[in-house]
Parts: sequence; C-alpha cells; structure tokens
Amino acid sequence: MTSIRPSRADDVDAITALLETHALPTADLAASQVSFWVAEEDGRIAAVIGLEQHGDTGLLRSLAVSPLHQGKGHGQRLVQSLEAEARMRGITGIVLLTQTADAFFARLGYAVVARDTVPDAVRDSAEFRSLCPASALCMLKPL
Repeated sequence: MTSIRPSRADDVDAITALLETHALPTADLAASQVSFWVAEEDGRIAAVIGLEQHGDTGLLRSLAVSPLHQGKGHGQRLVQSLEAEARMRGITGIVLLTQTADAFFARLGYAVVARDTVPDAVRDSAEFRSLCPASALCMLKPL
C-alpha cells in the first residue's frame, strides 16, 4: 500500500539520499523554503517531490523515484498532489527545470518556455541561479 504525505523532520536523511541518487540539487535545502511530499510504500520512502513558492508561482523541485519503485505511478501521483496543494496555496502556475524528464512532464501538461518568461522571483531562486545548469529545459504549467 502506498500513501502520499507531507514530509516530516525525520525524513530529511532519506529524502536527501534519494535526491543525491538521482544527482538532484540538495546544497540549498537546509536554507530554502521547499516543502516536500513523499510517497511511502511499506514504511519506506519510495519517491519525493518538492514545492518552493514564489508569490503566485510555484517551483517544482526535485521529483525523484527510487529505482526499486519506478513504473508504479508514484511520480505522477506526487505531481498531482503537489498541484492540488499549490492550488490551495493560491499558486496559479508551476515552473520546473529538467534535463531528463521533459517527456514525463509534457504528458502531465507542462510546456517548454523560455527561462526569461518566468517571474523574477523564480529566476532569482538558487535553483535557477546556480543549482541547475543553463542547459536544463524550463517548463511551465498554468493551474
């Protein structure tokens, strides 16, 4: 049985390890305002996703699924949960950067946009300024 829940303080090490397994940024997590949700299967974290809010725009941070749990729909369910939470927070669009998952996010309604079209507050985030390479695609989904 899989459940999706907000992360807890005792999840930090497991989340960090999962993100690092996928070579996703973790350097700014302690100082950032990222909210994480996890998919938990049999008491273990199977997948994670993060949301960083910048006014009415959300920055999707670090969707990662454990290799043992890929192909089970955890990623899609986490994105849907994040989008529902974003709507409740008054967020009207979700932005993300990706080097490998553009086809996955395109299937969920995200479209490639130019980086300079996203709000300044998002472009000023560590994710945009230094953590993700300039070669990463920028994608947006209006909510």
